[in-house]
Amino acid sequence: MRMKTIHKLLTGLVAASICTAAGAAEVDLNQFKPALRKTWDQPRSGVDNARVELGKTLFHDKRLSKDNSISCNSCHSLNNWGVDGLDFSIGFNNHKVGRNSPTVFNAFGHLTQFWDGREPTVEEQAKGPILAGGEMAMPSPEAVVKKLNDITGYHPLFKAAFPKAEDPITYDNVGIAIGAFERLLATPTRWDWYLGGGKKALKENEIAGLATFSKYGCTTCHTGTLLGGDRYQKLGLVKPWPNQKDQGRFGVTGKEADKMFFKVPSLRNIAKTGPYFHDSSETTLKGAIKKMGRHQLGMDIPEDDVKAIETFLNTLTGNIPAALQKAPKMPK
Repeated sequence: MRMKTIHKLLTGLVAASICTAAGAAEVDLNQFKPALRKTWDQPRSGVDNARVELGKTLFHDKRLSKDNSISCNSCHSLNNWGVDGLDFSIGFNNHKVGRNSPTVFNAFGHLTQFWDGREPTVEEQAKGPILAGGEMAMPSPEAVVKKLNDITGYHPLFKAAFPKAEDPITYDNVGIAIGAFERLLATPTRWDWYLGGGKKALKENEIAGLATFSKYGCTTCHTGTLLGGDRYQKLGLVKPWPNQKDQGRFGVTGKEADKMFFKVPSLRNIAKTGPYFHDSSETTLKGAIKKMGRHQLGMDIPEDDVKAIETFLNTLTGNIPAALQKAPKMPK
């Protein structure tokens, strides 16, 4: 019943044509607010700054992996929009991970973390890959702590970040520090200026693309500040998704109703973060738009409308501050 209701809603939105490309003023911008703000230039305490610096260092340190060859940045490159551009990232012993690695930029604002939402925060998410056998493959939290204790250069960094802790080098603190750094990784764009009233921030064809995006009901799922990341949705809502091996949320909850449900990805920087979908089944943004039309709406979106939507989505590409991209000096 729930699927039928959602399907009717989506097709109703399309049939009603909420707005036309010529009537972009009819798009309700409130559904995308509040606008994304910069986080890296906000005032922070000395301890907060220390945690950020520690987290940035840990994010780049390959010694957090079993063979000292993989860091968080290996799969979520800050020089490449927070992704590695591969269909599936390569982990320990050349193992391919099971899902496409999503971008780390703006992830702190998501409802949950991972495609299936199995972790609630970036702090908890950061601890998962370090221990995953096919990723960074450290055998245990204790092994991570021992390794960090053996690197004497980390002692003052942890002490500054957790000054009240008698023993600051803990596995939970590793997650807290990496999370503190990841919470800086926001990428506002001129789209956010547009949301704030800067009508000249977008070009006419980009505003028309927004209207087309809304006309097809894309905003049913891709809404809010991040245009996604705030809900789960069934992949293959109208037409079944070709790849049924990965059942998404069902693997976490065990509930039949959660089969093929995944976290809706944010569309921030979407033009730069392919390949697309959890199974990397599409390599181009244009192809991804067409695929969404077929499987979520049950229709073939005309080529001109696909191009218009793509034009709008390109306005969601932000600038990454050089200070965030630059790798820190590793402790010895």
